[in-house]
Amino acid sequence: MIKDFQLEENKKPQYIKNFLATYKYKGFPRSWEIIESHDSVAVLIYNKDNNSFVFVKQFRAPVYFSNKCGISIELCAGLVDKDCSYSQIAKEEIEEECGYRVPLDNIEEVSSFISSPGRSGAFQYMFYAEITNDMQVSCGGGIHDEDIEVIEVPLSEIDNFFKNNKFPLTSGMAYMILWWEKNKSGGLNIV
Repeated sequence: MIKDFQLEENKKPQYIKNFLATYKYKGFPRSWEIIESHDSVAVLIYNKDNNSFVFVKQFRAPVYFSNKCGISIELCAGLVDKDCSYSQIAKEEIEEECGYRVPLDNIEEVSSFISSPGRSGAFQYMFYAEITNDMQVSCGGGIHDEDIEVIEVPLSEIDNFFKNNKFPLTSGMAYMILWWEKNKSGGLNIV
């Protein structure tokens, strides 16, 4: 599938910048490589009609670089790269990537955390949205050349889904599934 994969110096970074920080900590000189990147939003989507979770599957060059698979399964997510609320960005990403038009009132802010403290310190803002089939307005897939595949995992299969290591899963997804189990499942133990 992937051919001619090469690395080169990025002379005009658009989303990520690399720096070397030098400093003194407790009197000793130190240095650390830092990546400056955008904050992001991520959304766990639960389809009430299908009793399933909606995720996105896509090629990620860093995942390919690390393990030659390149495909990851993730929460619907996007960069905080515009001047509007995080929940509005989450709403737009749900429609762009997954094809569901969700009212802002259906999008619940859950938490935020530093997604990679050893590299960037960027925040990821976690959301939860419940959808129904009648909210679907398109097939999703993202914009431009994102090439996102929308996948639904029935609640009854989520445990096996997490145990299957065919595609890398994100830590944010695991956190949100555990959050869902504790706060939304009505006492179901799914993982």
